[in-house]
Amino acid sequence: MTTKDGRPFDRASLDYLMRRRLFYTPSFEIYGGVSGLYDYGPPGASLQANIIDVWRKHFVREEDMLEVDCAILTPHEVLMTSGHVDQFSDWLCKDLQTGEIFRADHLVEEVLKSRLESNLESRGHQNEGEIEKEKKRKRTKTARLNDDVVQEYQEILAKIDNYNGEELGLLMKKHDVRNPVTGGELLPPVPFNLMFQTSIGPSSNAPGYLRPETAQGQFLNFQKLLDFNNETMPFASASIGKSFRNEIAPKSGLLRVREFLMAEIEHFVDPEGGKKHHRFNEVKHIELDLLTRDVQLAGKSRVQPMSVGRAVEAEIIDNETLGYFLARIQLFLETIGVDKKKLRFRQHMRNEMAHYATDCWDAELLTSYGWVECVGCADRSAYDLSVHAKRTGAPLVVREPRKEPLRIEEWHVDLDRKIFGPKFKKDGKVVEDTIKALTQDTLKKLLIELKKEGKITIDVNGIGSGKVQLDKDLINIEKRTRLEHRREYIPNVIEPSFGIGRILYALIEHNFWVRPENESRYVISFPPIVAPTKLLIVPISTQDWWAPTVRRLSNKLRSLGISSRVDYSATSIGRRYARNDELGTPFGLTIDFQSLKDNTFTLRDRDTMRQVRASEEEICEAVRNLTEGTETWQDVAIRLPAFERQDVD
Repeated sequence: MTTKDGRPFDRASLDYLMRRRLFYTPSFEIYGGVSGLYDYGPPGASLQANIIDVWRKHFVREEDMLEVDCAILTPHEVLMTSGHVDQFSDWLCKDLQTGEIFRADHLVEEVLKSRLESNLESRGHQNEGEIEKEKKRKRTKTARLNDDVVQEYQEILAKIDNYNGEELGLLMKKHDVRNPVTGGELLPPVPFNLMFQTSIGPSSNAPGYLRPETAQGQFLNFQKLLDFNNETMPFASASIGKSFRNEIAPKSGLLRVREFLMAEIEHFVDPEGGKKHHRFNEVKHIELDLLTRDVQLAGKSRVQPMSVGRAVEAEIIDNETLGYFLARIQLFLETIGVDKKKLRFRQHMRNEMAHYATDCWDAELLTSYGWVECVGCADRSAYDLSVHAKRTGAPLVVREPRKEPLRIEEWHVDLDRKIFGPKFKKDGKVVEDTIKALTQDTLKKLLIELKKEGKITIDVNGIGSGKVQLDKDLINIEKRTRLEHRREYIPNVIEPSFGIGRILYALIEHNFWVRPENESRYVISFPPIVAPTKLLIVPISTQDWWAPTVRRLSNKLRSLGISSRVDYSATSIGRRYARNDELGTPFGLTIDFQSLKDNTFTLRDRDTMRQVRASEEEICEAVRNLTEGTETWQDVAIRLPAFERQDVD
């Protein structure tokens, strides 16, 4: 992992910077803190808000989505129906001696990676003297791995997400995976449900959960959203809000937390016609780095660059709508400043997929912690709407007129009520419901039996012997033709799901670097569109005579929708700019004595530290164009006169 300028990445320096400049801080820290919970400070909160703003423009507005804001508290029955109560789990293992808890797949991954790294270091010293090699062996406390073991470890790591609990337990036993600190043995993995349980109301007899995703509220409101959309398909809903998962062993800073912001889309589509998308041609040329299921199952992690159109054509990506959103996800991530060279799309393996998914791809970003899932894009088929409709009886369906009536031939049953009622009396309804539930194939077979025997026998639960005989004078079965003028179906769902906190952290890592001329000067090169503050206003001194000009500029920038900060501190201009380079502020405006004479100002670019000088109108126009993305710094530097004096510390 390297920084933006190609140097080895120093996570400790970045973490120190983020805490010192209050991008984030541990929640409840003066009480000792709680693992997996963090607060965003002013730059972190502003960065998050700007990412969400771009997300809304890129998806909700561009795609005419219907945004909703649904309840966080969710009744037990809803999440029981959706499958989360039974299946939303990770695998937990415990050290009996210390009581320490580990997430099994992460532990296996951590231990095997550590052994591979130690083995690589050991091999790197094989030409040193025997004394130095012995020191190295003692330091790593790891025996040299042979080539077969190395290959086996690499294959396990390539498909670590595909193992269930039993398989993880076997891997731990085979490769002697223990507590990394104490060396203690661990119990076999057991499932642990990740949802936070609570009760709704004072009587505590209405169990509920903090939602683990924002999706269920969108599904339950489907029929209302369809009505709001004038019964028009396809359409998409969107939701941005907090979700909660009781992580087994939260670590890796902002990457694995217990409370986090999600932005989710549910795109409802007709399952007939191959899930086409009317805008697919706009993105089919976009090239993605794909890590397919087959490559992972072969124990490899090699990505294959491929256009979205080719991937859909080759059935690597299941359908156009799924491919369309993968391309749009990549475009969004690039817009906010993610390094495309550190982005890949990994296909889920069968054992790894959520219980509702038929296909799923993760947009993974490379960080100093390795590849991290930041966006999931799943084909949830019709699972959610189907189970909620079945449980509640609500008609979560699309009904639309057919262009041409559909002729349907089907078997019908007629009962002679004069005979049927007196014969079955109180059992009549149970018998009739059983007959109505018979399939078309069963009715066809019963007709043959009725013609041959003059009677039929059917199984009816709950009465007598469970067998009911019906004579031909009581029941008639015949084929009839009907015209169906309306079509009814349950739509399928394509779901892009964004973990905003993970994207935010990866974005910071991808844009963090150190000035080569001064290794104590850190820079975060946020694109202007997401930078917490767009412009720093720097009066050359702390005297009062700058105040009217500062107020006028601040008000003008505010009216243009440009966020700015003023730094009146007594330190040098160079140091003031350096502090704001750490916050990712892309531009700086200096007010000097010349500004008071002719109303001209210098505008500084964060990354190059180059400056231009122009009038107030020209500078404000340039800043607006730069922050809106209609101009680059190169464009501005060509258009406006250069100012040669550089920053002075």
